[in-house]
Amino acid sequence: MPGVKDRVVVVTGAGGGLGREYALLLARAGARVVVNDLGGARDGSGADTAMADQVVAEIEAEGGQAVANYDSVATAEGATAIVGTALDAFGAVHGVVNNAGILRDAAFHKMSDEDWEAVLRVHLFGGYHVTRAVWPHFREQGHGRVVMATSTSGLYGNFGQSNYGTAKAGLVGLMHTLAIEGRKYNVLANAVAPMAATRMTQDVAPAELLEKLPAEQVAPIVGYLLTDECTDSGTVVVAGGGKAYRVQLFQGEGVTFPSTPSIDEVAEAWPRLTDLTDAVPGVNPVG
Repeated sequence: MPGVKDRVVVVTGAGGGLGREYALLLARAGARVVVNDLGGARDGSGADTAMADQVVAEIEAEGGQAVANYDSVATAEGATAIVGTALDAFGAVHGVVNNAGILRDAAFHKMSDEDWEAVLRVHLFGGYHVTRAVWPHFREQGHGRVVMATSTSGLYGNFGQSNYGTAKAGLVGLMHTLAIEGRKYNVLANAVAPMAATRMTQDVAPAELLEKLPAEQVAPIVGYLLTDECTDSGTVVVAGGGKAYRVQLFQGEGVTFPSTPSIDEVAEAWPRLTDLTDAVPGVNPVG
């Protein structure tokens, strides 16, 4: 079965922006798509069925197959219902794109506990809940594809986005572990850091930059990661504006101390300890 034809894929946050582009591309490639969207505002407030319904209508108008779901990814119950929609409508689930997200930006010293927790619950907890709900099905059928939506803010940091960056970095950590645990079941997990003009980024990046970053240019990367032909797992790709590249942690040669060093000895060794000349891809030393 080539590509994603006849595969059932759940796309969270698919009522607009990047998620909509993912859903449309997958449906055009022959996938059956669950278009999940709570229909809330950018900060996560409110709910409306219209966004998901509109994308389903677009897909069906093009001859594709899709069904809407309006549950929240932020709870285990919502995630179970999302996966249940796939099973009820199409009888299976083969892939998930954890794309749903909200923004509540603030400088760290102004960050409220409520805004911190709300963003983590949608992005990080949402990625966990939805993937946890599909995981038994993937293992049992010996096939599954997980795509996490991370961000350059999670990879490198960004002013005013301590909550968002933390959540997005957490998804990368989750993805790496899923790649290890899923490999023998042919369950692959990867992450994409999109750079695109959406309502999430409309006031985060300069307008002249956003003009060069149409959301549809990210979708083929996500689509490939959901195909049968994709064999990579544990890979992070930054994509946007027609450019895509892999990001990976590297490690230098470092320093070996013959015994417990003093602070002064650490200071003396610091330039060599942090030197990345001839660095190699990092590995878990206890893995």
